[in-house]
Parts: sequence; structure tokens; C-alpha cells
Amino acid sequence: MQHVRFGPTGLQVSRLCLGTMTYGLQCDEKTSLAILDAASEQGITFLDTADVYPLGGGTDIAGRTEEIVGKWLKGKREKFILATKCSGKMGSAPWQQGTSRKHVMNAIDASLKRLGTDYVDLYQVHHFDPNTPVDETVEAFDTVVKSGKARYVGVSNYHAYRVARSLGRSEALGLAKLVSVQPRYNLLFRQIERELLPLCEEERLAVIPYNPLAGGLLTGKHKRATPPPDGSRFTLGTAGKMYSERYWQEREFATVDAFVGLAKAAAVEPATLAVAWVLAHPAVTSSLVGASRPEQLKASVAAAEYRLDPKLKQTLDQLSHDYRMGDAAR
Repeated sequence: MQHVRFGPTGLQVSRLCLGTMTYGLQCDEKTSLAILDAASEQGITFLDTADVYPLGGGTDIAGRTEEIVGKWLKGKREKFILATKCSGKMGSAPWQQGTSRKHVMNAIDASLKRLGTDYVDLYQVHHFDPNTPVDETVEAFDTVVKSGKARYVGVSNYHAYRVARSLGRSEALGLAKLVSVQPRYNLLFRQIERELLPLCEEERLAVIPYNPLAGGLLTGKHKRATPPPDGSRFTLGTAGKMYSERYWQEREFATVDAFVGLAKAAAVEPATLAVAWVLAHPAVTSSLVGASRPEQLKASVAAAEYRLDPKLKQTLDQLSHDYRMGDAAR
């Protein structure tokens, strides 16, 4: 597994990052631990989680994913780069969410306890908090870094202008600056190419996209005439509706049909081709990959070594060109 420089830092991360958001709900603990074993065996050394996971769950099980990851990491923490996030709703009190100084400081301590470690390598804002001043957010994350509880900080699901503003305020105040962004990016969602990715290239920010398989739709395993199967990303707890609205649409299925045909003609697994397309963008540092079973990882991991033919890349770009339009943070 190739390792690459993480944005403006001196840190090296694996070209693929294991996403863990389904551990503890869609994937039971035994399966989750097996997926972590498989990822490690295949060379992935970069792990990403969040305090609010598992995806699709409520506050009653928020934190379960970090506990599973922490259990697996016991005795081998220094062999992996570990990232987590905060800002999601973690309790019934109004201050148990967002990026206020109070919540950020409480959240990092709670995450470290669940993960069984005294620091994370990357601490990220999961979603922008419109109720907290930008200065308070960047100051809170600076405190996390200076306390030694995180080595670097980043953001996820931010519009380009919000990333730029956060960078500007950190620089003006002499605080720890963002080093990474974690946006949604795949052949069916390309809006970030217009502003966010050019900004990241100019500022040398690391980019670690999630959802490269569009919730599994780009594997070709789902059929438009058949309802989403139980236990899939499209029916999973509170997240099923969101995923269906994103991808379970006639236009998306038509694109997937054409994509799967191109993958077949190129004699490559659709999952491998979808992840390889994401990795082919020069701004992308490491793509998140996930699985609901250990054996599913193989096709995604193959993307790290797959050589995407320039003509096929151009064809895929043309096929999905219309997805560059729209709301970049849908």
C-alpha cells in the first residue's frame, strides 16, 4: 500500500483510509473487528471514525463505533493513523452538539476515552455549526492541538468559502490551521470540483473524500426495479432516507448502468473503477473506503494499484459531467 504526504504536514498516510461509520449498527462488533483485521492485512494504516457513529443510530448508541475501534486498536495504537470528528448531537442537552468551546473540549475527552488512547492524529469538525462564531471554533480546535490531544485538525462537509474563512481566521489569530477536508465525492456527486478542490490544491490541504461508491450504488448491485434491501445503506436507521434522496433516483441508476458497462468492458470490478476514479483527481490524498463484510474490501483496495487508462478516465468524466452542478454540500 502506497503512503503519501498528508497535505501541508510531514505526516504520511496510506492511499486508502478505512471508514468505520457502520460499525455497531449495520455491522455487528464481530464483523466490524473482522473488517478492521482485513483492512490492516491489506495495508491500510489510516482509520477514520466519529463520535456520533454508528451511522443511522440515535444518541442512545452514539459512540459505539469509537468503542469498537478502540477495542481493536488496543496494543497496536502506534501502528495506525487515527482520525475522528465532533459536532454531531451526542445527548439531549442543547450544548451537547456543535463546535462551541464547551462541546469541543468535552467531545475530545469522551472520544479519547472510547478510543482508548490519549491522542488522535486528526480531529475534524464533522459538520459546520452555524450557531458558533468561527473564531470560537478555530480557537477550541487550537486548544485541542496545543493540549496534545490531537496532532492536526481538519473539517468535513464544509463549503469552500467556509474552509477559506476558517483558514483566514486561524492565520490572523495565530492558531493551528486546518490541514485537511473530508468531502463527499464520487461519480454521482462532483460539485466540489468547482471551488473546494481548487482551493485545496492552492492551499495544499489534504483531501480525504468519503462515499466513493455512492452508498454502494456504483457497485451495480442495486436494481431500480427492486426496493432497497433491508440492512443496506438505503434503509439503515435514520440515514436511509438521506441516502435514498441522494442516489436512489432514475438519473443516477441510468448513469450507474452505463458505468457498470464500461467497467465490464475494461475487465475491472465496478468498485475498483469507482474508487480509482476518485483517486485520479490530483487534489485527492486518500479515499475513504468501507465494507459491510471483510471480503468486500478487496475490490476497493485494488483501486490503490489500478492504473486508470486516460481514455477511460475521460469517458467517465464525460458520463458524469452533469453531476458537477448543484449544491456542493447537499
